[in-house]
Amino acid sequence: MINLETTYMGLTLKNPVVVSSSGLTNSVRKIKILEEKGAGAVVLKSLFEEQITNEASHLISSDPKNSAYPEAEDYIVNYVKGNSISNYLELIREAKKAVSIPVIASINCVSSKDWTSFAKEIEKAGADAIELNVFIVPNDKNKSSEAYEKLYYDVFSAVKKQVNIPIAMKLGIYFTNMMAVANRLNADGADALVLFNRFYEPDIDIDKMEMTSADVLSSPADIRKSLRFVGMISDKIRGVDISASTGIHDGEAAIKQLLAGAKTVQLCSTIYENGFDRVTDILADITKWMEKKEFKTIDEFRGQLSYGKVEDSAMYERAQFMKYFSNNQKEVLQ
Repeated sequence: MINLETTYMGLTLKNPVVVSSSGLTNSVRKIKILEEKGAGAVVLKSLFEEQITNEASHLISSDPKNSAYPEAEDYIVNYVKGNSISNYLELIREAKKAVSIPVIASINCVSSKDWTSFAKEIEKAGADAIELNVFIVPNDKNKSSEAYEKLYYDVFSAVKKQVNIPIAMKLGIYFTNMMAVANRLNADGADALVLFNRFYEPDIDIDKMEMTSADVLSSPADIRKSLRFVGMISDKIRGVDISASTGIHDGEAAIKQLLAGAKTVQLCSTIYENGFDRVTDILADITKWMEKKEFKTIDEFRGQLSYGKVEDSAMYERAQFMKYFSNNQKEVLQ
C-alpha cells in the first residue's frame, strides 16, 4: 500500500503536494475543491503590505481635505489596514471550518514595520503556519548586499516575535550567497524555506513603446532555477524543511524535487493552465512511479539524489557549459 503522507514544518500532510499562494486559494470555495482533488495543504493568497499602503495613499490623495488633516490620514490608513486584515482573518477562520488539510497564511512584506504585529491575529484565527513572502528590489547603488539581506532577517524576526506557529520564508533566487542566507534564517528559527518565489517581471512592448508585464506563469523549464538549491540546502542545512516551488508542472517534476530533498512541492501555474484536476493527476503520477520503484513511503526515496548523496556532487555546483560541450562536441558537430 502506497503511503504519500509527509510532514512539513511539524505539520502532518496527507501528501507533499501544496497549492501555493495565489488566486487559486483566495476563497473557501476554491480551497474546498483543492482538498477534494487531493491537495495536502494550501497557502492562502497573500495579504500584501504594499497593497494596503497603496490603497490608503489613493484614498488620501483622492480628496485634498484628507491630506490637510493628519488625523484624517491616520484614520484612513488604520481603516484600510483594519478592513484588509479583518477580511483576511475571516478567510482563515472559514477555511479552517471548511477543510481538514493545513491552511497556511501568507504575508507579503517589504518592511519590518509594526504592521507585522497582525501576525498574532493570524495565529488566533487558526492558521496552521505562516509563509512570509518577501522580495525587496535592490535599487540603491550605494547600499551593500548585506544591508538588503538584513531587511529579510528583520522582517522574519519581527514576525517570529509575534507567533508560536511555524514560519516559512519564501525566498527569491537573487542572493549573492544563497547558502549563507538560508543558514542564517535557519539559525534564526525558520521552520521552512520555500525555493523559489516567482515575481512579476517587467517587459517592453516595442510596438506601443511602453512598459508592460512579462508572463506571470512559470514554464516546466523553470524547475532548473530551484532544483540546484533544493538539493544543496536540504543536504547542507539540517533542521529546516524545504518546499520546492516554480516550474513544477507534472508528476515527474514533483518527483525530481522530492529526490533532491524537498519536503513538499508547491503548484500554481500548472493548475491555472490545466485546471484543478492537475493536483489529482500529479498525485497519481507520484503513486505510479513509487509502485514501479517499489517505494512504500515518501521518506524511502526523499533526498536520495541530494547534494551529499550523489556520486558526483559537483553536478550541483557546475555552472559553466564547457565540460558539457566538450563531452558532446562530436554529437553537436554531426
